[in-house]
Amino acid sequence: MKSTINVNIELLENSVGKPYYATQNSSGIDITAGIKNNIVLNSMEYKIIPTGLKLIIPDGFEGQIRPRSGLAFKHGITVLNTPGTIDSDYRGELKVLLLNLGKQDFSVLPGMRIAQLIISSVEKANLVFIDKLDSKTERADKGFGSTGI
Repeated sequence: MKSTINVNIELLENSVGKPYYATQNSSGIDITAGIKNNIVLNSMEYKIIPTGLKLIIPDGFEGQIRPRSGLAFKHGITVLNTPGTIDSDYRGELKVLLLNLGKQDFSVLPGMRIAQLIISSVEKANLVFIDKLDSKTERADKGFGSTGI
C-alpha cells in the first residue's frame, strides 16, 4: 500500500459540499462548483468556476485539475488548460476553467461535480545549459506525426 500525504483544505463561504474520492480506488478527488446560482456555458464558451476551496499542497507535490469523463462524454465539457497545475505555494481559491465544446448550452449547477483533483509528486530538474545538443538519435528533430499513425 502506498503512503498518503495530508492536504489541508479550507472550506470557504461559497463551498457547496466537500471534495471526496468517489470510490476507494479513485485516483481523482471530485471537486464541486462553489456557486450559489447556475452558470450557463454557451457552446464554445469558457468560464472560470469557483470551488469554494483553498488548499495547502505539501512541498514536493502539485495538484492537477482534470476533466470528469462523464461531463466530457455526455456534454462536451472539459477543462481548458488540462491538466491545470496547482503549485504547492499557491494559497488562493481553487478555480476551474471549464470549456463547453458541446453543441448545446450547459448549466453548471451549485454543488455539481465539475472536475477532479489529482495530487502528484514533482521532481525538480537541474537545468544545465550547454553550447549544442547531441541530436544524433533515430528521431532527431522530426516531430508532429513523424512516427506514423
